Amino acid sequence: MSLVNTKEMFKKAYSGGYAVGAFNVNNMEIVQGITEACAELKAPVILQASAGARKYATHTYLVKLVEAAVAEHPEIPISLHLDHGPSYEVCKDCVDGGFTSVMFDGSSKPYEENVEETRKVVDYAHKYNATVEAELGRLAGVEDAVSVEADKAQYTDPDQVQDFVTRTGVDSLAIAIGTSHGAYKFKPGQKPQLRFDILKEVSERLPGFPIVLHGASSVVPEFVKMINTYGGKMPDAIGIPEDMLRKAATMAVCKINVDSDLRLAMTATVRKYFAEHPDHFDPRQYLGPAREAIKGMVEHKIKCVLGCEGKA
Repeated sequence: MSLVNTKEMFKKAYSGGYAVGAFNVNNMEIVQGITEACAELKAPVILQASAGARKYATHTYLVKLVEAAVAEHPEIPISLHLDHGPSYEVCKDCVDGGFTSVMFDGSSKPYEENVEETRKVVDYAHKYNATVEAELGRLAGVEDAVSVEADKAQYTDPDQVQDFVTRTGVDSLAIAIGTSHGAYKFKPGQKPQLRFDILKEVSERLPGFPIVLHGASSVVPEFVKMINTYGGKMPDAIGIPEDMLRKAATMAVCKINVDSDLRLAMTATVRKYFAEHPDHFDPRQYLGPAREAIKGMVEHKIKCVLGCEGKA
């Protein structure tokens, strides 16, 4: 099997009441951990690369790592997706370079400019059978090149979604209902809350259309505690409760993005390993357990949040 786009994945997810995991990748161990988990659980998967990942690993290395995963696990559908593409040029470069799906993030632009530039990306990507995700509304938080202050965030306006999707021709839409990027999604004492009323209204206005949630890591306390225990400093890291994400996956949400939880699992495992084995210096010694931690995190997400086990 070769890389696929997200169209068939989302069609099945919508009708099946589950979501496909979109996991950010930066290196070989992360790609391996994610795809090994998905292969064992027979789950479809989206491997996505941010601007930061493309800068760190380079476009070519990322594509070849994902192609290797496809060769290792031909039994599951794998899509390679650009996360938060900042411009038409970057989206075009990714389509030309082997990505099967791209996100154009025009959420910071005036509405009409977002429509115009998204349509341009769609026109190009569809020529090469690549799917396109866009965004309406703005999520708060910081992750790679995305940084939005809390007072600049805004919920998606349901009154805009039909016009936007019709005029742009996008294949999926990321909306803002209370998730946020990074590991500090809520202030201490603040009750996490998602605007399911907005999600419901959007789904009624766009029946059968796949919705995406960004900033959906749960910031698993186990790994935050481990990081802090072994020399880290992450006070007050709070994420999205998993039961809320599972509810969203039973509605119109077909893609749930996970990045911070992978980072936390990997970093916590490496910190613990160094503390327990101060004499070790072979990268394979600590990256092996880190890869297993990634695998375990993805297995957990598939079973407890996404509901896509056995859907490959």
